[in-house]
Amino acid sequence: MQIILADAKIMRDGVAGVNVPLASTPLFQKEANAIADEMAGHDVPDIARLFHCSTAIAMENRQRFRSFNIGGKVPAVLAFHGQAYKYLKAESFSTGDFAFAQEHLSIMSFLYGLIRPLDAINLYRMPADARLHCTAGAPLQTWWRARMTAVLIKRVKADDGVLLDLATTEFERMCDWKRVEKEVRVVKPLFLVDKGLEFKTVAMYAKGCRGAMARFAIKNRLTIPDSLKTFTVDDFYFKNDLGDELHPHFIKAEH
Repeated sequence: MQIILADAKIMRDGVAGVNVPLASTPLFQKEANAIADEMAGHDVPDIARLFHCSTAIAMENRQRFRSFNIGGKVPAVLAFHGQAYKYLKAESFSTGDFAFAQEHLSIMSFLYGLIRPLDAINLYRMPADARLHCTAGAPLQTWWRARMTAVLIKRVKADDGVLLDLATTEFERMCDWKRVEKEVRVVKPLFLVDKGLEFKTVAMYAKGCRGAMARFAIKNRLTIPDSLKTFTVDDFYFKNDLGDELHPHFIKAEH
């Protein structure tokens, strides 16, 4: 079973004292270099406009792009520090956990495309809708589709043909999901809060659950989706009378 997560805007310079068994190179490093090179040529106001961000964040990322590939690389799974990664807790992985994650987990990124946990990456920020010369004016989230879809399908088929989709909806346009779902079995869990009269997705909870489920699958070396039914975190639990095999529902009662 292969697993996908989305990257995170919040990043860090790794974690002191954590040793990883290897350092790999992103599959789409060449494409990432081209995007970073173009971004390095933009001034701060341009980056702020493209990224819909503050001047301070634009300045930070301009510097990141200008020093791209000049040292400072971090294993991807230790670089991201958003809500999902706080629950993934990769800094506590054993050597065996890192090895299993490297073979079974992929991370979707608007800069790097598809990365493995131990791919050495630079810190960055990259919006989904950035339109660049190197993408022929296409937004990154759709530009990647032609490059990533076949790669993802190949990775899943090389395993057992099952994909556990824990990425956020923002990343859905990076792949041709009709083709993916036609060629492999995609399991996409839903994490919902029971509000009495309706079930709702609460983004903060859902992000944490995705990271926690990825951790659960890695730590327990899961190979079949059915094993996810025993997953629990922060009072979320599997509800067998909702959803279906491809869309298992995990529910938390609102107190």
